[in-house]
Amino acid sequence: MTLQPTPRALTGIQPSGSAHIGNWLGAIQPALQYQEQMDTFYFIATYHALTTTKSAVDLRQNTLDIAMTWLALGLDPAKTTLWSQQSVPEVCELSWILSCMSTKAMLDKAHAFKDAVAKGKKAISAGLYTYPVLMAADILAFDTTVVPVGKDQVQHVEMARDMAKTFNHTFGETLVLPESIVQEAVASVPGLDGNKMSKSYGNTIEIFLPKKKLRKRIMAIQTDSKTMEEPKDPENCLVFDYYKLFANKEEQSELAAKYRAGNFGYGHAKQAVFEKMNALLEEPRAKYEDWKSRPDDVQDILNEGAKRARSVAQATLARVRSNCGL
Repeated sequence: MTLQPTPRALTGIQPSGSAHIGNWLGAIQPALQYQEQMDTFYFIATYHALTTTKSAVDLRQNTLDIAMTWLALGLDPAKTTLWSQQSVPEVCELSWILSCMSTKAMLDKAHAFKDAVAKGKKAISAGLYTYPVLMAADILAFDTTVVPVGKDQVQHVEMARDMAKTFNHTFGETLVLPESIVQEAVASVPGLDGNKMSKSYGNTIEIFLPKKKLRKRIMAIQTDSKTMEEPKDPENCLVFDYYKLFANKEEQSELAAKYRAGNFGYGHAKQAVFEKMNALLEEPRAKYEDWKSRPDDVQDILNEGAKRARSVAQATLARVRSNCGL
């Protein structure tokens, strides 16, 4: 049998708290571009969130919040299938089957596990260790052809490909081999301290902060101790790095010239970042507040998406079960 998959993009976001600018630019925005180009399947990674979230109330609320975020930022449920991961339990069965195609040596190399070991974490759960296997199941269950990711997630797509190749080599062509797509310009968004933006580091800028709180967070971006009068290097400035994410080339050149001329403080640069970011987020912020007033409508969209997603996953799992003898 030769697989002829429909071009399909897939991505997921953990509901571990409010989505931040890194999620928006590194995952959501690139993913939404595919709505007009191919079949799009986007999910809320509730199973994955259990590695860190230990509150049922928080998990349910965060799941709805992430769905509202997608919708406010432009996801069209008529074009994109959106669902919560737990509504398609077939990924769990596929995850077990794929774990039988995976070696300990492979899982030892996974970024999340290596990072936990490097930080001296004592109680590393089996869920965290096998995280890449479940992620592979998320990708492979839906005959995914492309996965828009940040640079730090490319490894997971490669591991999914390796598991699929092993299964196909062992049992015949069954699983579609996905490709990762990284938008280099926004693949890794820095946090307020210059490290990768992450909720665990406390260095994020949440997408839908009220205007005043958004400005306060931007004013917290770390800078060096140069005085306002001193010339500054825009290419070695975290504030300018943020500005580049939202401004065109001409605007970037104008701000860079002000940096180099002196008599231009970091507060002025941060204000420029705020104005650019706020202008882009005003309309989505209003849409987000509207969705918050209609949680039942959001849940209906997730339920309908789950039906469509599950029908695809069931077909994939039927091939897998048949070909491996289950």
